[in-house]
Amino acid sequence: MAPEENAGTELLLQSFERRFLAARTLRSFPWQSLEAKLRDSSDSELLRDILHKPSGGSVTLSESTAIISHGTTGLVTWDAALYLAEWAIENPAAFTNRTVLELGSGAGLTGLAICKMCRPRAYIFSDCHSRVLEQLRGNVLLNGLSLEADITAKLDSPRVTVAQLDWDVATVHQLSAFQPDVVIAADVLYCPEAIVSLVGVLQRLAACREHQRAPEVYVAFTIRNPETCQLFTTELGRAGIRWEVEPRHEQKLFPYEEHLEMAMLNLTL
Repeated sequence: MAPEENAGTELLLQSFERRFLAARTLRSFPWQSLEAKLRDSSDSELLRDILHKPSGGSVTLSESTAIISHGTTGLVTWDAALYLAEWAIENPAAFTNRTVLELGSGAGLTGLAICKMCRPRAYIFSDCHSRVLEQLRGNVLLNGLSLEADITAKLDSPRVTVAQLDWDVATVHQLSAFQPDVVIAADVLYCPEAIVSLVGVLQRLAACREHQRAPEVYVAFTIRNPETCQLFTTELGRAGIRWEVEPRHEQKLFPYEEHLEMAMLNLTL
């Protein structure tokens, strides 16, 4: 194939793979382009590649059917987690060969998608609720990943850890064990107390790497209450943490509500 044809074919395969991973209906897939390429192709290589896709596989989750269960909202997947997973799939270089710490992992969809599609060196799921942590460990194993202590872990898989982390009590010394290159969080701005706690733990994470480059931080959230968003940016300013809004990504892979307004901030600690 000519280089231009190879590039077009690769984009087509990536489009198929991302939609398949997201368990999204494939109505928006460019079927006419696929048909044209199959007609023009001299062999069955393209069709064979599609049948072998997606290389990242699917994400399987066990989660609660109730928004609040066992005294927590962390047993279900929230919309900003889907939004952040989409952004990660479109920007894999932000995570490839890096150590990622997720704050408030919940059911684990974002992290599982990153582990399967973005090739991180290590991934740390964290939460503070015992029932959420139990479900997280189950979902990690359900998706064929191994926890760090497992000596049978695959060499080409990231080192995966599920850690209990209470933002209010975690010390700089405890946080220094993680040494993340990237910190992410999704839909954790649900009340003023949580916002203050989040900003505090981000400050301590920055202090852990006093003589190293601070981790990159991405926080995705659904804008349900503008006052909550304003409080978050105000607290960031008080802490001396600079922020900028990440541009909205183009493709919607997951079926969250169309009317919801999503945002993601890139923080500089």
